[in-house]
Amino acid sequence: MVVAAVLIVFSIAALFASLQIEKDPGGGWGARIFPLFGSGTLLLVGVLELRNSLFGRVPESKPASPSIWSLLGLAIGYVWLMGAVGYLFSTALAAPLALWIFGIRRPAGLLAAAILCPATYHLIFFELLGVFPTYGRWIDLLEILQGV
Repeated sequence: MVVAAVLIVFSIAALFASLQIEKDPGGGWGARIFPLFGSGTLLLVGVLELRNSLFGRVPESKPASPSIWSLLGLAIGYVWLMGAVGYLFSTALAAPLALWIFGIRRPAGLLAAAILCPATYHLIFFELLGVFPTYGRWIDLLEILQGV
């Protein structure tokens, strides 16, 4: 019940903070759409967790949880690698590693993550939302692909 309460309070605060992000010059949702969606999702998870804890609904088996240290190491490595070799290459490495930590072992799934995650995130953030990509200090796959 404590986890549910913390999720609900945190998500409501995040929703209000997300609404403080300025709209696009054209009046559209723009950059605030992702924080709003994430905050709303956390609120939904918190409400579901509260409902489950109040009515005694407990999962029959607890799924294996990934090592928090593995995830922390991946996050730190991802941020460092992004600065060194750019967004596309670092995401192509981090996405399948994250799936590996969560127990996904099929080569086809890991390969799909390595290709689809960078491509999808690039399309959403850099093309549709106009966010500037992170370029690498050493080499950048995006510069090579764009012929810059």
